[in-house]
Amino acid sequence: MSKVPQKWLVVITVLLGTFTIILNNSMLNPAVPHLMEVFNADAVAAGWVITIFMVTMGVTMPVTGYLGDRFGKKQLYMAGLALFVIGSLLGSVSWDLPSLILFRGLQGIGGGMMMPTAMALIFEVFPKKERGLATGIYGIAAMMAPTIGPTLGGVIIELGSWQWLFLCNIPTGVLGLVFSQIYLKQTARASNLTFDLSGFVAVTLGVGAMLLALGRVSELAHLQDPMNISLLILGLIALMLFVKIENGKEQPLLDLSIFKVPAYTYSVLVASVSSISLFGGIFLIPLLIQGVYGYGAIITGLTFLPSALLTGIFMTVGGRILDRQGPSLIVTSGLTIIAVATMFLGFLSMETALWVIFALNAIRGIGMGLSTMPATTTGMNAIPEKFISRGSAMNNVLRQMSSALGIVFFSIYFEVRRSQIVSANGLTLPEASLQAINEGFIVMGVLAFLAVPLGILLGREYKKQAKKEQEALSGKLGD
Repeated sequence: MSKVPQKWLVVITVLLGTFTIILNNSMLNPAVPHLMEVFNADAVAAGWVITIFMVTMGVTMPVTGYLGDRFGKKQLYMAGLALFVIGSLLGSVSWDLPSLILFRGLQGIGGGMMMPTAMALIFEVFPKKERGLATGIYGIAAMMAPTIGPTLGGVIIELGSWQWLFLCNIPTGVLGLVFSQIYLKQTARASNLTFDLSGFVAVTLGVGAMLLALGRVSELAHLQDPMNISLLILGLIALMLFVKIENGKEQPLLDLSIFKVPAYTYSVLVASVSSISLFGGIFLIPLLIQGVYGYGAIITGLTFLPSALLTGIFMTVGGRILDRQGPSLIVTSGLTIIAVATMFLGFLSMETALWVIFALNAIRGIGMGLSTMPATTTGMNAIPEKFISRGSAMNNVLRQMSSALGIVFFSIYFEVRRSQIVSANGLTLPEASLQAINEGFIVMGVLAFLAVPLGILLGREYKKQAKKEQEALSGKLGD
C-alpha cells in the first residue's frame, strides 16, 4: 500500500465501507420470504426488515453535514461504520423478528452517517480537476452493489442460513475500520457551530414519514390506506415547514441556498432520474425474467451482472472524460443511452430472446456509468467548499427518496395495468404482465429523455464557472 498515493487510499477505504452497506441491503431483498418462514411472520411484518433500514438511514443523513463539520468527518465515518458492524453482529443473533428489525435500524443509522460523509472525504483530498475519476471509482459501490446483491443474497439463502447475510459484513466492516484509522486524514472541526434543533425535528419528521409511507406501499390498495395517506401528508407538511425554518436560520442544518447554484440543482435532478431508472429496472426485470419468461432466480441475477460490470467500467471512463472535457458531452450521452435502451425494453414480445434483455440492460449500465457520478461531481464542485458535507447529505437524501418513489410507482403501475389488461383484453397473465412491464419501461424511457437537456444545461454552467475561475486567476496574476 505504500506505493499507492494517499488520496487513492482514501477512495479505497470509503469504497470498502460503502460497498459493504449497499450490498448488504440489496442482499436482504430476496431474503424476505425466507424470513417470513423463519419467524412465522406475514409479508407486512417481514417487510419492516427492509423498510426500517431505509427510514433510519434517510432520517440520519440530513444531520451528517453538521456532525461532520462539528466533530470531524473521519470520526463520523468511523462511528457510522462501527455502528453498522455492531448492528450486523447483533442482527446475526436476533431471537425474533422485532429484535432483527431493531438491529436493522441500527445498521441504517450507521449507513446514514457514512454515505454522505464518504463523498465529502473524497472531496477533501482531491482537487476539482481530479474528482471526476475519483468519484467514478467510488461510485462503483453505489451502482454495482444493488445489481449484484439480490443474486448473492439468493445464493446465501439457498446454500447457507440467513445469519450469514449479516455475518458476511463483519470481515469487510472491520477491515474498513482498520483502513479508516490508518488512511483517513483528520478533517478540520468547526467549534462555533450551533445545532439547528427545529430544523432537525422538521426534516426528521418529514423524511421519516415520507420514506415510511413509501416503504409500506407496494400495491394500489396500500396507497389508499388511511395510515399511509396520513404519513404522506404529514411528511409533506413537515418538509414545507423545514424549508421555511431553514430560510430563516443563520446556521441552518441544511443550507438550501445551494439550490441557487444551477449546476448543483441540475446534478440532483440527474441523480434522481438515474435512481428512478436504476431501481425501476431492478424491480421490473425480475418480474419480466421470472413472471413472463419463466426462468429462475439465478438467470435473473445473471441478467444484472453485465450491467453492473459495464456500469463500473464506464464510471471510471466517465470520470476521466469529466476531468478533461467537462460534463456536457458525457452526461448528455449517458442519459441518451439510458433513454434509448430503456425505450427498446418497452417493445419486447413473448418470443424475445433472453440475450436481447441481457444486452439492453447492459447498455443501460453503460449510460448509468457515464451520467450519474459525473453529474453529481460537477454539481458538488459548483458549490462552495464549506458546503460540501451538507451538499452531499442533501444529494443522498433526495436520491434515497427518488429510489423509493421509483419502486413504489412502478410496482403500483404494474399491478394496476396488469389487472386492467387481463379484464379488458382477455390475455393470459404472462402476456398481460409483459404489456404492463413494457409500458413501465416506456414511461421510464420518456423520463430519461426528458432529463437529457439537463446534461446540456450542466455543461453550460460548468463552462461559466470555469471561465469565472480563469478570470479570477488572471486577475490574481495581474496583481
